[in-house]
Amino acid sequence: MTFRDDRTRPPRRKILVELHASLDRRYRPEDIADLVLQALDGRLSRRERVVLDRAARHASRRQGGFSSMSTDYARPVGGARQVAVATRLFERAVEVDPEDPESLLEFAATMGREIGWTPGRTDFLADRLNREARDAAGVDVSKRQYNRRFRMLRRLAAKADTLGAEHDKRRLLMAGVTGFGADIAPERFAADADAACFVAYYTARRKVRREFSLSGRENPFDEIASLLLDRCRAGSDWWMIAQVRAAPDVLGHLTEQERGRLLGQWSAVMRHSAELLRGRWNPHTERTTMIVKRGDDSTTWNNLAVAYNTARAGWLACLASLNALDLLDVACPGKAMRLMAADLVNWHSGSGGGVDPNTAVWAALPPPWEVLDGSAICSRADVEAACRTAQLDPERSGWTMPAPARGVAVFRPTPELVHGVSIADPVWAALLRRAGVFSGKHVKPEMIADAHRGLASGVVAGDLPARNRDR
Repeated sequence: MTFRDDRTRPPRRKILVELHASLDRRYRPEDIADLVLQALDGRLSRRERVVLDRAARHASRRQGGFSSMSTDYARPVGGARQVAVATRLFERAVEVDPEDPESLLEFAATMGREIGWTPGRTDFLADRLNREARDAAGVDVSKRQYNRRFRMLRRLAAKADTLGAEHDKRRLLMAGVTGFGADIAPERFAADADAACFVAYYTARRKVRREFSLSGRENPFDEIASLLLDRCRAGSDWWMIAQVRAAPDVLGHLTEQERGRLLGQWSAVMRHSAELLRGRWNPHTERTTMIVKRGDDSTTWNNLAVAYNTARAGWLACLASLNALDLLDVACPGKAMRLMAADLVNWHSGSGGGVDPNTAVWAALPPPWEVLDGSAICSRADVEAACRTAQLDPERSGWTMPAPARGVAVFRPTPELVHGVSIADPVWAALLRRAGVFSGKHVKPEMIADAHRGLASGVVAGDLPARNRDR
């Protein structure tokens, strides 16, 4: 279906609102392309419309299609359940936002005044008031009721801490895949339709899931992103564009003050994500292979590594734009490598590729968190020496310079993926995902027959590294 009647076409403002909402979600590029066609209707050349329509024809709205892949990133579970229990227990209602960790902790503190509880004193053995202290504080409940309330407030405080940590991890995940796109104010986004359309489409391309492949990840800057950026050349909100693309073709449009400000933003993300990586590092992991071990939270590590490497790349790009790369002579924190599944590493090795040579550089250098906190020394000369040993060009590989621009990619429809394996049919993909196929775990016993039937029917459309396909 296409909008042909002005009376049925959504107003441009409404479309821009949806495009802005996509910055914090995981829309497919083809769905964004369809929205861009509507947002820029009447302002596109014939060539621009043809290129955009090549992608938009695969949009869910046009296909009436279904995808087994989520259109959002996992969001932290708020404290609504704990708030409801506490409200019943204390028999009073207090205004609270259960999705906000600070509001949740303030709610607990307000409730806690009734029994002399504060967020800083939550130890059940050491911090409870005895009978005399309860009487002195005017706590007019039985010991049993006091203990129940104390435990409830402890759980609320713990939930607030957990929720804060989960929100923090999600913010870093979004920084890794969109830069600072999710932080762009709606009013600023809607004020420049051309820049907004580029930002929405380019971030959607950056969010495309990784696919098992020996050829590496495709350049997110494709022909449509290039077309949309070209529309901004005459004059656009380059600061907004720079929030998602720290590259010379964008940074050159910023003032020196703006580039310095962006440098500070990337530096803050780099340091914060590096500190969280420190807390997640398993000292028993072999740094020369980075094969995930049982018990490792590889998803969290890899998301943090993506955030760190994205921030590091943006930081380097800003340093280069300010002619300040000589700072690396003193301290040059390296990249952080992702944890890899053993079957993928074996597949690369069996195909003659071996372990990514960047892994050898990572293993030879101090962990980046130690360089950033000053507990270890790592200069540009140290990084260059490690790169030479690994037979890598330190500049072209992005260790001591912003990585060089890659060729503009050709758009291709987003594949339906199950744990990185491309599946031809989304319904089969949903079934295989529920069964646990390709997850590295045993297939659910009750779904083994269905899983084998699907695999035998030839629904696997992409490369498959695992020899045992029902695992």
